[in-house]
Amino acid sequence: MVAGVAVAVVTVPVGSAALALRLQYVGDPSPEARSRGRDAVWLGHAWVDGRKGDADITALARRLAGTGIRDLYVHTGPLEHDGSLPPTVHPRARWFTEAAHRALPGIRVQSWLGDEVKPEKDALDLEDAATRERVTASAGQVLDLGFDGVHFDMEPIRPGSKGWLALLDAVRPVTAGRGAVLSVAAPQIDPLPYQHNVGIALTGHGKWWDQAYFAATARRVDQVAVMTYDSSMPTEGFYGAYNAYQTELALEATPEDVDLLMGLPFYWEDEWGHWGSAETVTAGIRGIRLGLGRYDLQRRNFGVGLYVDFAATEQNWADYRRDWVR
Repeated sequence: MVAGVAVAVVTVPVGSAALALRLQYVGDPSPEARSRGRDAVWLGHAWVDGRKGDADITALARRLAGTGIRDLYVHTGPLEHDGSLPPTVHPRARWFTEAAHRALPGIRVQSWLGDEVKPEKDALDLEDAATRERVTASAGQVLDLGFDGVHFDMEPIRPGSKGWLALLDAVRPVTAGRGAVLSVAAPQIDPLPYQHNVGIALTGHGKWWDQAYFAATARRVDQVAVMTYDSSMPTEGFYGAYNAYQTELALEATPEDVDLLMGLPFYWEDEWGHWGSAETVTAGIRGIRLGLGRYDLQRRNFGVGLYVDFAATEQNWADYRRDWVR
């Protein structure tokens, strides 16, 4: 009997939380919860290392025509572990910015810079002032190549990192002074209170941010893209519900003058952490539309981020156009 009570103590709250989450997917999205023309797509390194050419730019322009894409996050790094950025890793960056600006008027081309981060990885140390200075210099370096902004994707940053916030405070004047955008890719927000602490304690990995730390980051940038994929959700219904909840949490934490983008998986994996049959573009968009409609339907600075171009299928693009752009 004691064992039965113990099991109930654990399973009842978990079951209640699961039911509450699944109910987030109930209802019909508002017809107004559609693209505001502020979407983005992550582009791989092939665009700046010589593997892509003029014909690819033409094909990209055709691909994006009639969509809501306004920003391209072009992988220009990775940064060295000391924060520097060797020009040799992006030899065709200047060609790409010039070609993209000619073929895609009105679309912003942002330099996607990233690296793994201490303490989980023996890599970039954002708590070190000299490292932050080199990252800041790297941001100026890519702006000199014609990029319209800097997009940081540094993982895994644990909530509470003062170095991350200090880096954003240092880079923001650099981008603002050049009329450029500062954007970041951000982790998902705690679905349960203190979930990030539980995750770190059990696995040593920081997957989530608490909402307050997310808000502190969002206040320091022009645009934040939430990586709402690799959710571990087991079905489309749960993944859509999870996206709805994440959308509401992120809307609550993001200033209205900051662009908020919710990430969508334009790739296929089928393993623990990302079940391909569950994390579909259709379910993700429906959840995002439900969350937007419930929390702030009139929010204009809102969109979706598509990850990633080199793994995307024709079906991914068709689902995005049908469910979000139409």
